[in-house]
Amino acid sequence: MNDWPGATGLAEDVRRYGHWMREEAEKRIDHLYPKVKITKEMVAERPDLKQYEGQELTVIAWLWARTVKSSNPAFSHVDVPLVSSFVLSSKKGKEAWVEPVIEGDSYRFVVRVGKPPVEAKKGTKLGRGASFSCLLSGSPIEPKYIYAEARAGHMGQRLMAIVAEGNRGRVYLAPTEKHEDIASQARPEWKPEVEMPANPRWFSPPMYGMTIYGDLFTPRQLVALTTFSDLVQEAREKVIEDACKSGWDDDGQGLDAGGTAYGDAVVVYLAFALDKGANLWSTITSWMSDRGAFRETFARQAIPMVWDFAESNPLSNSGGNFSTAIDKGRMAVAFLPTNAQGRASQQDAGTQKLSASKVISTDPPYYDNIGYADLSDFFYVWLRSSLKLIYPSLFATLAVPKAEELVATPYRHGSKEKAEGFFLEGMKKALHNLAEQAHPAFPVSIYYAFKQSETKEVSTTNTGWETFLEAVIQAGFSIDGTWPVRTEGSGRILAKGTNALASSVVLVCRRRPEESESIARKEFQRQLRREMPEALEAMIGGSEGASPIAPVDLAQAAIGPGMAIFSQYEAVLNQDGSCMTVHDALILINRAITEYLSPESGSFDSDTQFCSAWFEQYGWTKGPFGEADVLARAKGTSVDGVVEAGVLESGGGKVRLLKWKEYPTDWDPTQDERTPVWEALHHMIRRLNEDGESAAGELLARMPEKGEPLRQLAYHLYTLCERNRWAEDARAYNELIGVWHAIVTASHEVGHKGESLELDF
Repeated sequence: MNDWPGATGLAEDVRRYGHWMREEAEKRIDHLYPKVKITKEMVAERPDLKQYEGQELTVIAWLWARTVKSSNPAFSHVDVPLVSSFVLSSKKGKEAWVEPVIEGDSYRFVVRVGKPPVEAKKGTKLGRGASFSCLLSGSPIEPKYIYAEARAGHMGQRLMAIVAEGNRGRVYLAPTEKHEDIASQARPEWKPEVEMPANPRWFSPPMYGMTIYGDLFTPRQLVALTTFSDLVQEAREKVIEDACKSGWDDDGQGLDAGGTAYGDAVVVYLAFALDKGANLWSTITSWMSDRGAFRETFARQAIPMVWDFAESNPLSNSGGNFSTAIDKGRMAVAFLPTNAQGRASQQDAGTQKLSASKVISTDPPYYDNIGYADLSDFFYVWLRSSLKLIYPSLFATLAVPKAEELVATPYRHGSKEKAEGFFLEGMKKALHNLAEQAHPAFPVSIYYAFKQSETKEVSTTNTGWETFLEAVIQAGFSIDGTWPVRTEGSGRILAKGTNALASSVVLVCRRRPEESESIARKEFQRQLRREMPEALEAMIGGSEGASPIAPVDLAQAAIGPGMAIFSQYEAVLNQDGSCMTVHDALILINRAITEYLSPESGSFDSDTQFCSAWFEQYGWTKGPFGEADVLARAKGTSVDGVVEAGVLESGGGKVRLLKWKEYPTDWDPTQDERTPVWEALHHMIRRLNEDGESAAGELLARMPEKGEPLRQLAYHLYTLCERNRWAEDARAYNELIGVWHAIVTASHEVGHKGESLELDF
């Protein structure tokens, strides 16, 4: 008899009954998921298929292109494809792509192997959004035409390629009429009729006539989802029957009624697996050519429009199948704690009493960043289909309740101003309730992921960050600190090619004393000048044994000391007697940060001051010698001197800063008579990127006196690059600071050269 410690027995039952569901589904819908037979004719065209000749390969994915009638009158009878890319695989040595073969007023798709041509990467796309060209004529298809065709129900789809399971990876094949015909035979008996909101920020499909959640799925996908949903119910009965045969008592009461029905518990996890499947079984799922894998519907917190989508095979043994969803759920369940009871309660944050005299850590809604309730409907409709008989009260509504959701959604409240007012008042009420009940000995920690750098001096409207801070302060809290905590993955769509936040921000708050006084604007500015430098030095220097704040997070973390000053007072009064807003306070705080980091404010050498100012204006591009000469004189140096330092190129009436990749590899600071901090910093970046942390530490050991200026300049240049949206350049400075402690440690292991040591006997 097996021993099942902890929750491993439950996990095993999830696996077994999930496997039973998969086997039952195969009996019912296997005819809709045909295999591909590799024929002699196929091998004749594709010799790389020789090893599979005569075999039937299991399909992993069918790749479809959406279509509309051509807007060119000569081809208005032809459904032309809207394709973002014809590349199927960009993996080195495994490249494959789709070649459209035009034959008069028709076309067909063939699959080629080998390096794809440049035009294949672009598909038929001309630009962002619904901007495409006609495959047959090359003439542009205007977005408004595509909108109109889609809304009129004239958007179709055409099979573009098939991805099958090979011996050691994917096999990419041309489409066949058989596979396209079988897909069209699917006849779902039900589909979710819940409407998506008319909010293009989070929901693009309604702009193209796909107005309900059921429209996001092909008929074959709907058949699969409804089949597995029915099997969740059947699995429950089977679990209960098997449990009774094993001697378990069944009180006849479901979990929703407080009973102990084991079957209810198991099928909750089976329903979760179905929801995981829905995330991969929609027409918003795309194919990632660089990985040979599916990009799920929710690659970010929105439902975008996908033009060429990937339809997975839930019965395959590869990615996108039902068995994988079950297995991932099983692994999670196996580690659930069983030595204590947990309890969850849903209450209104503005009136709840649960937090009285407790330590509170909360992650509230982020203004208008994410439409939680609206987006949850995508999963809710399938959970409800599977579990409404088990949890009738939980799934009593057709869609997720939304009226009281505390987010600023203009379409729900009638205008942007009304939405902001709803958010501010609701958040203020909820936070005030927390402040009133908070344990006096402990701070309240509030997580927030919002990029504070959106606050600009020229801005006249509140951002979500400002509105949220306003709510915190008006609720009676003072903000003692704002600290980043690493929470965000590097593979997020929004993070790629940008310097998106690598963290969430934790606001450390305490209840503000009722006897707090007000101060004048000038006094607030004096306190900023007096206290901010020391706080910033601690952040970029790093405390003992702690890493310094990364430049990408500094803008967020650095407002903590400033907001601590601002929020400890009842009000900061302007000259006209009005109360300073959070927006204005943030501007002054950001200005103090900029002044501290600027080379002008520190003990930077003249060459570095010139380079920084020139970089701010021209980056790495060439600029007029005359301007450079005037700037150099103003900074107390000369163009020739900066050229001599090895960081500037001058000739033909133009000057240009050298990139770190252009710096010499044999540079030794102990032998360089003119070493501006600018030069030292970019040599450090070169050494780090080319040789790693130890080599960078060895270089730092040769110039230990430049450690502090190096870090300060790196922060300054990151901020400058971020402001100008030079993501790649900003990343280099951020990465250097990110491993700064490791570099310093390596420098000490080598030993500082040229540094006198004092022996204390």
